[in-house]
Amino acid sequence: MNAMKRKILLLLMLLGAPAAYAANDVTAQSAYDAAKKTADARYSEDQKLCADESTSARRMQCLRDAKEEHSRALAAAEDKLNAANKPAASCTGCGKVSAVKMTEKDGKGGAVGLIGGGVAGALLGHQVGKGTGKDLATIAGAAGGAYAGHKIEGKMNKVKTWAVTVRFDNGEERVFNFDHDPGMSSGDLVKAAGDSVVRR
Repeated sequence: MNAMKRKILLLLMLLGAPAAYAANDVTAQSAYDAAKKTADARYSEDQKLCADESTSARRMQCLRDAKEEHSRALAAAEDKLNAANKPAASCTGCGKVSAVKMTEKDGKGGAVGLIGGGVAGALLGHQVGKGTGKDLATIAGAAGGAYAGHKIEGKMNKVKTWAVTVRFDNGEERVFNFDHDPGMSSGDLVKAAGDSVVRR
């Protein structure tokens, strides 16, 4: 019996949701109608008071003032009605992170690795061969050592990059690269900020 009551209650809530939205519209329209009725009644009373003015000039000025007051009251009521019926503003530049990928690549080797590797290679090459062969081995060792030293230094200075893929609310998809961990993960809500994105 309790399960049946819960189902009926859930059904009533689902059926009542559209009615609630409609009720909001009706409430806004009712408030406008009431404000207009009040403004019209006030304008009618003001016109009667203006008729009691002593001169035609004063009557005309009184009527102009009454008309202006009436117009202001109607404009304010219309503004409230429009604000109530206005759809929620969309977020420009808003989106959601769909993927975050971290990649790591070798950095650039500098002079230290080049020189250090060249010296070590030359010393090793000098130990091989005799005469002219020894000179050739020294040169080859220096060249090979310099290349190896350059590569080793590059591997020691690895560079990490974070690629954040964002799907914007307008359907556009873009990838933003960071040289540090942006602290974002798939599903995070973000907003465009210049050439990058930030959490919102």
